[in-house]
Amino acid sequence: MMTEKKEKRGEWSSTLGFILAAAGSAVGLGNLWKFPYLAGKNGGGAYLFVYLIFVGLIGFTMILAEMAIGRNGHSDALGAFRKVSENWKYLGLLQIFISFLILSYYSVIGGWVLKYVFSFLSGGISGDKATYFTNYISSTNGPIIFHLFFMIATAAIVFKGVSSGIEKASKFMMPALFGLLILICIRSVTLPGAGAGIEFFLKPDFSKLNGSVVLDALSQVFYSLSLAMGITVTYGSYLRKEDNLLGNAIKVPILDTIVAILAGFAILPAVFALGFKPGAGPGLMFITLPAVFEQMAFGKLFGLMFFVLVLFAALTSSISLLEVSTSLLVDQFKIKRQKAVIILTAALFLLGVPSSLSMGAWADLRIFFGMNFFDFLCYLTDNIFLPISGLLTCVFIGYVWKKEDLYKQITNDGTIKFKMFKVWFGMLKYVAPIILVVILLKSLGIINV
Repeated sequence: MMTEKKEKRGEWSSTLGFILAAAGSAVGLGNLWKFPYLAGKNGGGAYLFVYLIFVGLIGFTMILAEMAIGRNGHSDALGAFRKVSENWKYLGLLQIFISFLILSYYSVIGGWVLKYVFSFLSGGISGDKATYFTNYISSTNGPIIFHLFFMIATAAIVFKGVSSGIEKASKFMMPALFGLLILICIRSVTLPGAGAGIEFFLKPDFSKLNGSVVLDALSQVFYSLSLAMGITVTYGSYLRKEDNLLGNAIKVPILDTIVAILAGFAILPAVFALGFKPGAGPGLMFITLPAVFEQMAFGKLFGLMFFVLVLFAALTSSISLLEVSTSLLVDQFKIKRQKAVIILTAALFLLGVPSSLSMGAWADLRIFFGMNFFDFLCYLTDNIFLPISGLLTCVFIGYVWKKEDLYKQITNDGTIKFKMFKVWFGMLKYVAPIILVVILLKSLGIINV
């Protein structure tokens, strides 16, 4: 009797490939839209100052912890947590569920980005930008079709595996993303009147600081670095035993933060120079920026470059989100990668349809707490599941996993020096949980700061 050959588990072919893939998973719409919008809303330089502090304190702390969990388990998120404690496998399952839900509506937004790439390719966006955007997302067929195209593009990359698919795609898209972003930055900061935007972004006005700004910065660190979603755990599981976790955990948030800062320079000076509001909210990317590009010399070209850049960022994040669930089916259910990707892509497309229709045909359908399907999924993942998952991850590392085993994993059995281990461990065990509890309470409306 012939037995089916077991599929070999994926592995990064190089440290650079992992760093670019991990940074790509973090770089997404959160960097190119949400970060500039929140900086504009929260006083520019003051928000940037607080954000950078939390990237160093919390971002690095959590990324290193999640990488260690993944490499130790050498499995999907469920298997990685279960290797340390059978009772904690459900935290891995929660993280997989979070990434699955996020991708279902993230791909809808990715479809909007893809549509805008085609719009700029065909000559730009004429007329009122708000009307164009509203009419498009409230239509039925177009957004669903582009949602499908975006999911197919994501699946095509994950379909090919870790080194041949995700790593190769990241090695192309991440340098291209940086190149396009730098070109747009140069154009933005050289516009007449751009100096006001540069000053706003770099010069902290600490009178703008309050509890809400601090919590916005903290929440953005988690969202931007893809923490508590199972992504870093899954990507970490493909690392080799000799890879330097500590060095990688430093480089990934640095690259992600560089992209966020460049996005600020690409967007805020141009917005100021052309008389728009920096805190324009969700419409900043799809309404304000097309209007900004329209007033620039060679605006259609820079508009196309910008949305191609955003598309690359969205794809590097979506492939990481899909890989989390794919890894579960491959590792736990022994389903071949290609079949797993097809099953998940079909399920995610179908789950994304109600989110797309929430902007139009189902706009008046309220399912929970007066929210439509799209808003409810966003609220559930961003405001409830992610803080809970992050909190439980800190508890798992600080109180469940043996400290000496954690140290051995991070230092490669003591061959890599980590002089600040006790400080890092204290941050993870005591400081980060308190911060996450505050974020959760604020998200639930229990406290107001």
